[in-house]
Amino acid sequence: MPLSLAKPVRATAASMVEVTNPFDGSIIGQVRQADEIAVADALRRARKAWASFRFSTPAERKDLLHRLAERLGDEAEAMARTICAEVGKTITEARNEVRRARNTLRLSGDAVTVLHGEVLPTAIVPGAPDKQAVITHEPAGVLGAITPFNYPLNLLCHKLGPAIAAGNAVVAKPSPKAPLAARRLAELAEEAGFPAGLFSVVHGGADVAAMIASGDIDLLSFTGGPAAGLALKNASGLVRCLMELGGNDPLIVMPDADLDRAAEVAITHRFEIAGQSCAAVKRLYLHDAIRETMIERIAAKVAQVSTGDPADASTVMGTVIDEPAAAEVERRVKLAVADGARIVAGGSRRGTLFAPTLLDAVPAQTELVRSETFGPVLAVRPFHDPEAVIAEINGGAYGLQAGLFTNDHALVKRVARRLRVGGVMVNEGPDFRAENVPFGGIKSSGLGREGIHMTLREMSEIKVVID
Repeated sequence: MPLSLAKPVRATAASMVEVTNPFDGSIIGQVRQADEIAVADALRRARKAWASFRFSTPAERKDLLHRLAERLGDEAEAMARTICAEVGKTITEARNEVRRARNTLRLSGDAVTVLHGEVLPTAIVPGAPDKQAVITHEPAGVLGAITPFNYPLNLLCHKLGPAIAAGNAVVAKPSPKAPLAARRLAELAEEAGFPAGLFSVVHGGADVAAMIASGDIDLLSFTGGPAAGLALKNASGLVRCLMELGGNDPLIVMPDADLDRAAEVAITHRFEIAGQSCAAVKRLYLHDAIRETMIERIAAKVAQVSTGDPADASTVMGTVIDEPAAAEVERRVKLAVADGARIVAGGSRRGTLFAPTLLDAVPAQTELVRSETFGPVLAVRPFHDPEAVIAEINGGAYGLQAGLFTNDHALVKRVARRLRVGGVMVNEGPDFRAENVPFGGIKSSGLGREGIHMTLREMSEIKVVID
């Protein structure tokens, strides 16, 4: 079975970067590495396009986004195969991402109708002038959009769709590990009638991201890690930043829960795209009363997760993004075992294929529990008192989302109120997300929220006209 030993970012003499398939190491495309001149030119063209587009009507913006969604639909299978090849997610997962991206674009177009203003009287105290304040949401300007490899299409659409709906221009930089879907989306936007310069894509690594952050932009939207997010925030100065910086997301299962459903959610939410999702279940808190039976159920389901060629429709879980990423997951698992954890299933790897792994009794102090692990490893933390779980979760650096399985309504209210996270999913996993619902976290998990309606306002400026 062909396996990649690495997924290097290899530059050629002509400043072209080769993109490789993480499963077999084959070269699947090239993108041109941007320099300071290319980034500045993209930002200049975006500023020029925005100068006219800022006065476009909601109907015109809606039409553009719907046309792009239609073009994406025309190439849905080709785009899915591109994502499958450059990321290593299964073809089923890639098709689902394309479906969600189309929905994101279409819903963004529909959302232009909810960007309402309001009228407020100023004469609210004796002696105040009798005037009216008209409050509107205006286009902010040029958005710098920096996206990761794990959802190379839909996460870009979550930035592009609301930005265009609000009347902005966009310069995007996708991950150099998975840039091909973003490049093709920009081509489809041109075919759909987007004005020249309104949406463009430049390629490169952290240096190009910094060029965008410190360039002529009005907004910065970044999805990635906390360290990179802080560096970009510092580089952007007073520019408004929207940042989704990952999570170390817990799933709590109580004895009264639907255990079969909880086991299924734990598996599907953790092993989707080989565990490389920011809100995937990282820590599984199992109450002592059901711990053993839950581990048995989950282990049986883990055995059914087949790994292999992501392009094969029968494959359930594909690769991690590259060999260094797989080696890092392996290192963390070995460290957890050395700290006292017990491997119930998995724990091995072949190249970029890391076996779906279940660990029991993982100590709180080990790295696998303390920080976000981007790989297919489910770490079980036993507990008896929910208060101890709340304290442990709140004591961590992240605060993205959490899942809770129970039918005790009073417990739901208590846990939801006390957890310091951006979202609590009841009888669902923390990775649950709907395109129109606010998504984001607190603490090291980020700034602001995504979710079409919320992002639409985040990417607008409030203007007050008093007459």
